[in-house]
Amino acid sequence: MKKQKQKDFKKYLSSRVNVPASGIRRFFELVIGMEDVISLGVGEPDFVTPWHIREACIYSLEKGHTTYTSNYGLLELREEISKTFIKDYSVYYNPENEILITTGVSEGLDLAIRAIVNLGDEVIIAAPSYVSYAPDVIFAGGNPVIVSTKMENNFKLTSESIEEKITSKTKAILINYPNNPTGAIMEKKDFEEIADLVVEHDLIVISDEVYDK
Repeated sequence: MKKQKQKDFKKYLSSRVNVPASGIRRFFELVIGMEDVISLGVGEPDFVTPWHIREACIYSLEKGHTTYTSNYGLLELREEISKTFIKDYSVYYNPENEILITTGVSEGLDLAIRAIVNLGDEVIIAAPSYVSYAPDVIFAGGNPVIVSTKMENNFKLTSESIEEKITSKTKAILINYPNNPTGAIMEKKDFEEIADLVVEHDLIVISDEVYDK
């Protein structure tokens, strides 16, 4: 039998695979197995998952709760999230059709960006930022537009710096406060100024509040 030449699969790959890997991930790989090193590479607790949570997971498996849920996620969970939004923010979202459960924040961000970004749309992102923001926009066919924040301003995102980046192609602003990786926070008046700008230019805001609590 004639030996087949191994196919070069690289020529079939999409240009999307050329998005550079994050520097944080490279450092994370470097410190694996190293002793006397404190890794600040990923947001991971320094303790194991508490027993009562692990116990609940084990019990759920033993009860056979292993089938697909609604595409929206468990209704009971969506109802609790709706109650939390009312209690904490005084806003109501219908748990029947306005709340979607995702496997972590990263999936939620990816879905939100894909849902609104068309080819060539621009999404304004503050830097430093979480590593997946810009790649998510690129994978959706959009263009990330970076607004640099400065230490002397406590890494706050200002309405003035945003307005400088707004064009006819701007579709959304991606906000993350408390911020990852800087830990920066913003005051209510800062958000109100940005909100006025969003209304004026008819933009969408994606607010990543994973470190809110």
